[in-house]
Amino acid sequence: MKTNPAVDSAKLSLLLNELRLPAIQGMWPQFAEQADKEGWPAARFLAAITEHELAERDRRRIERHLAEARLLPGKTLDTFEFEAVPMISKAQVMAITAGDTWLEKGANLLLFGPPGGGKSHLASAIGLALIETGWRVMFTRTTDLVQKLQVARRELGLEAAINRLDRFHLLILDDLAYVTKDQAETSVLFELISARYERRSMLITANQPFGEWGRVFPDPAMTLAAVDRLVHHATIFELNVESYRRREAIERKRGPGRPPSYATPANVAS
Repeated sequence: MKTNPAVDSAKLSLLLNELRLPAIQGMWPQFAEQADKEGWPAARFLAAITEHELAERDRRRIERHLAEARLLPGKTLDTFEFEAVPMISKAQVMAITAGDTWLEKGANLLLFGPPGGGKSHLASAIGLALIETGWRVMFTRTTDLVQKLQVARRELGLEAAINRLDRFHLLILDDLAYVTKDQAETSVLFELISARYERRSMLITANQPFGEWGRVFPDPAMTLAAVDRLVHHATIFELNVESYRRREAIERKRGPGRPPSYATPANVAS
C-alpha cells in the first residue's frame, strides 16, 4: 500500500504543532532532505532535529529572560575595563558568574564605590552572564522598586508583590543610597531584604559604606538588621576608583591623544 508523501507531511506538521515542537516543525524538511542524500541512520536524524529544537528553546528562553531583566544596554563583562579597577579580581567575577552554589543558597553580592566608578556596569554585566547560563535576573533602580512596593502596600498587596519577585534568582538593586530616608520607603525595602534572606539572592550597589546607611534607614535597629541580613552570606566588592565620567570629561578637555584604558560611555557598546 502506497502512502501519499504530501498527506504524511501535513499530518506530521499537525503532530509537531500538537507536541509544541516549533523548531522541528519548521526545519525537519531540510534535515530530512540532507538525511536522505547522505544516508543518515534514523538515530542520527532524530538526534539532529532534537538538538536543533533544544538550541532554539534555549535561545527563546534567553530572549524572554533578557526582556524581563531590564539590564543596562551594552554593559557586558567583555566591555568592563577590569584594568581600571585593580581591586576587582576578574577571575573572581568570572567564577561568580560561572558558579551556581551561591545562588542556590540565596547569597548576596554587594558593590560599593563612588558615583561613576563602574558599579552599575559590573552589576548589569554579572546579571547578563547569569541569564546566559539559565538564571532569571531583574535589574532595577532601588528607588523605582521601592515606589512600586509602596503602591502595593497602599493597595494591601505588598506581600504578593514581594512574592512575585521570587521568580528572579537574582534581584539587582542599583543605587541603594538614593532611597529617601522616609519610614514608608525604608520599611518596604527592609521587608524585601528580610523576605529574600537566605532564600533568594540580591546584588546591591551603593555609594556609601555601611557606616553611612543611617542616612537610608531612619531607625538604627533597622539599619543594623538590614546590614546583618545582607552581609551574612555575601561577597563584597569595593570599587574605590575615580569616576569614569569625570575622567572622560578631563580627556575631552585635553583633546585627542592616547585612547583611555578605562571604560567610558564613548567606548562602551550601546
